[in-house]
Amino acid sequence: MCLYLCPSLEDGTMKTQKINTEILYPHVSVDCVLLSIVDDKLCVLLAELTRENDVKGFKLPGSLIYETEDLDQAASRILKESTGLTRIPLKQFKSFGDPARTTNKDDVHWLENASKLKVGRIVTVAYLALCKVRKRQNTNEKYNTAHWMPVDELPRLLFDHEHIIKAAVQEIRRWVDREPKIVFDYLPAKFTATELRRTYELIYNKKFDVRNFHKKMNSFGYIVATDEMEEGVPHRSARFYSFDKVKYKKIYAKLSNN
Repeated sequence: MCLYLCPSLEDGTMKTQKINTEILYPHVSVDCVLLSIVDDKLCVLLAELTRENDVKGFKLPGSLIYETEDLDQAASRILKESTGLTRIPLKQFKSFGDPARTTNKDDVHWLENASKLKVGRIVTVAYLALCKVRKRQNTNEKYNTAHWMPVDELPRLLFDHEHIIKAAVQEIRRWVDREPKIVFDYLPAKFTATELRRTYELIYNKKFDVRNFHKKMNSFGYIVATDEMEEGVPHRSARFYSFDKVKYKKIYAKLSNN
């Protein structure tokens, strides 16, 4: 909170008052797109909200920005306020500024009530992360809770949030193409070939041939077979693999120099 000291007259004496100078800027917002794999589906985290007459709605975790904060600060604040999550490696990926974003009167009415501002055209800056499902605690009274929902089974969302989510799914695929490390940061430290293949299938929404995928996986050089096998499974035990960060850096350093 930004504060300044302002003199006031009370009972003939001068006193100082703390004045909140954080003012929401009504034309720029930040929305956070968190993607994860839940129950074998690629999902997005949505904030559930309550409108007038207890009508439920869903939206991306997002908010208008304050005039005193930059966009990265806004993204971190919004994530914590609406979901309770922190330390998520959010990255800015696109801005959305279609004038038609705020043509739905019900959506605008909700935002005006929540922000206590008159809302016109709003440009939103979207942030994205592929993150693990974590225990979370909601801390913002205007949201009831947060839900992981499949990206291909979305409810009706506020504003253009469905469009933003679709763009985010395309973007995460481009990120994985450029930097596969994103997938291994998401996976557990030890994983099976099936877990890795299924993660790629869900991100790209397509099936991969098991044998060809295994060959490609072994050709990467930074995926290392361990001596450990699955235990207590009803099927043939699979070998665990690990991601070698040192080998990955060396391989990608050579590729970038070519």
